[in-house]
Amino acid sequence: MVEKEKSITEKEVINLLKNKRKPLAFLQIAKLLGVDKKGRKRLKKILKNLRKANRVKVVRGKFLYNEEEVVVGKVIPYPAGFGFLEVEGREKDIYIPPFELQKVLAGDVVKAKVVEFRGKKEVRIQRVLKRAKHEIVGKVKKEEKGCLLEPLDNNTHVTFLLSKRDCAIYRDGTVVVAKITNFPNEKTPARAKVKEVIGHPEEKFLAIDLLIRKYDLPTDYPPEVMEEVDAIPEELPEDEVKKRRDLRGQVCFTIDPEKARDFDDAVAIERTPEGNYRLFVHIADVSYYVRPGTALDGEAYRRGFTFYLPDRALHMLPEKLSAGLCSLRPDEDRFAFTCEMVFNDKGELLFYDVYESIIRSKARLTYNEALAIIVGDPTLEEKFPQVVEPLRMMEDLYRILNRRRWEKGSIDFDLPEAEVIVDEFGEPTAVVPYERHIAHKIIEQFMISANETVALHLENTGYPCLYRVHEPPDEERVENLLEILNGLGYKIKRPKELSSKFFQKIIEDFEGKPEEQLVRFLTLRSMSRAKYSPHNLGHFGLASEHYAHFTSPIRRYPDVIVHRLLKSSLRGEEIDYDEVVAYLEEAGEHLSAQERLADEVEWEAIDILKARYMRSRLGEVFEGIITGVVQFGFFVELKDTLVEGLVRINTLTDDDYVFDEPAHRFVGVRTGKVYRLGDTVRVKVLAVDEERGKIELMLAEESQG
Repeated sequence: MVEKEKSITEKEVINLLKNKRKPLAFLQIAKLLGVDKKGRKRLKKILKNLRKANRVKVVRGKFLYNEEEVVVGKVIPYPAGFGFLEVEGREKDIYIPPFELQKVLAGDVVKAKVVEFRGKKEVRIQRVLKRAKHEIVGKVKKEEKGCLLEPLDNNTHVTFLLSKRDCAIYRDGTVVVAKITNFPNEKTPARAKVKEVIGHPEEKFLAIDLLIRKYDLPTDYPPEVMEEVDAIPEELPEDEVKKRRDLRGQVCFTIDPEKARDFDDAVAIERTPEGNYRLFVHIADVSYYVRPGTALDGEAYRRGFTFYLPDRALHMLPEKLSAGLCSLRPDEDRFAFTCEMVFNDKGELLFYDVYESIIRSKARLTYNEALAIIVGDPTLEEKFPQVVEPLRMMEDLYRILNRRRWEKGSIDFDLPEAEVIVDEFGEPTAVVPYERHIAHKIIEQFMISANETVALHLENTGYPCLYRVHEPPDEERVENLLEILNGLGYKIKRPKELSSKFFQKIIEDFEGKPEEQLVRFLTLRSMSRAKYSPHNLGHFGLASEHYAHFTSPIRRYPDVIVHRLLKSSLRGEEIDYDEVVAYLEEAGEHLSAQERLADEVEWEAIDILKARYMRSRLGEVFEGIITGVVQFGFFVELKDTLVEGLVRINTLTDDDYVFDEPAHRFVGVRTGKVYRLGDTVRVKVLAVDEERGKIELMLAEESQG
């Protein structure tokens, strides 16, 4: 590990320029802050970012603090009615009050003045520089004086006036796509014109189609992409086959969910003469087919990820590749990238090799089939005789590697997930917990090992890498977590330096207790979000010093980038290091944003289907746990279905309740009755809002009283 040098902060630079109140040359600033030659690069970057954010201006080649701070940034609204302005180069986003948010839409790029109000910084929007949306998906809402279009996006706080013609044609509640004809401003209201009718919720189930339209997700590929894909031959070229290591005779196989149609990875294992474990992780060589500069590559980069919805998947790559040529289907020759690793019985990596290969999977197993073989199912042992011994050897290696990872401090959140079962019409028929067992964990562990090894290889060979980085949580989030745990009766002393072991111990201390899953969730929520970057900041959650995404190139574009970098390193190609890093910085930002979008869409889709499902359970009573306490009520997660709903405090009529924010609870004034985070309660399903995926609950005791 390289020793970290003393680093200056943005705040120190601003304070210096503020106090001096006169222009300072770069070297003057460096001298006054005690920055040595090594630290000047960091200082240059800080000054560049401050100039971009209009917090510093340049006067005759010298730097001067900008007293009237004017910034340019992107609007990030929140459902509660306020928002934040995301300014490039600025460490913290700036608060947008509700009255300012009424002038803009999510994603708009604006010029704004930063003011101080009640001791906090917030913005006053001066001008919209770029509109993010020109169409809106919403519901027609008829009123006495006319009708409005009410956006279905929780983060859009503006309603649009519709014309008299549109009001006359469409019935109340009709869902439409409308073109924005007037954007909101101080003088005139926002207006829109209906462009397309999606339907009425009473006539058909629209939720997932609406979600796709709301986020403008691509459902078809451009013609030029399909032309390129159609031209790809089905046969593997013999000249390429000869260049690769031939592993077609090896017993390798895939383990995936039952409904999977694309198979990124296959695994194989053997014992070395010395008694060590030799693990092979074969990953589909997508980069062979998806070449830089092609329309196919441009579209894959734009999408970034496959979007998984309960009733369909919006694939990053067309089906010919995702379910065909790039999928490691059984008994078919396929091009792969192989990461070969040798581990001893302590889980130490003794040797690795990464190379291009050609493989032939011998079996396609589901997770449940793999589990059954491991524990001894005679029928499946007879059906897949070749994989019985390897699978049991894999279980042994998994336990060794998992133990070693735990000793390093890797945090296993292992939160229960809900799976929504849908019928052929897309209607939810059940919400059930998704079971993760030893077979899932074996594959997960092996993929982590391959990802680490590939990142290590690129680091060792001096090539850049698009790392998967996960920084330590910020201080405020940690303090908030400890405050909540304190309210649950858990006293813990915060160490001087945060490590993953600290959070690992918190989770372990709650194992087997009623609050276990809540604490896992709260601890996960306190973490920073992982992202993609060419700068290796390590992976805090996995307690890993070098980590990259290599194992899912069919559904993740970052893995395709890593494959290309690997090929360059294996072939010893000369590259312009700085140019590649600049590209990786840009790609990392874009792909991290696309990943956030994919996650949000998938979570929202599940919430909508949960609400649709719970419509048939109106009036039923469930047991649940309080997972969040806010000023207007508390959230309860139902134990059987993992569905979450809101109990509004105004539905509690037996007493007047006071919100005790520090203790995350409500307290009855007369009765002293307490509802706090982590409590188990019985609730009744009161109402559902399908379009927004919201569920209203009330306490069963209240409803019966």
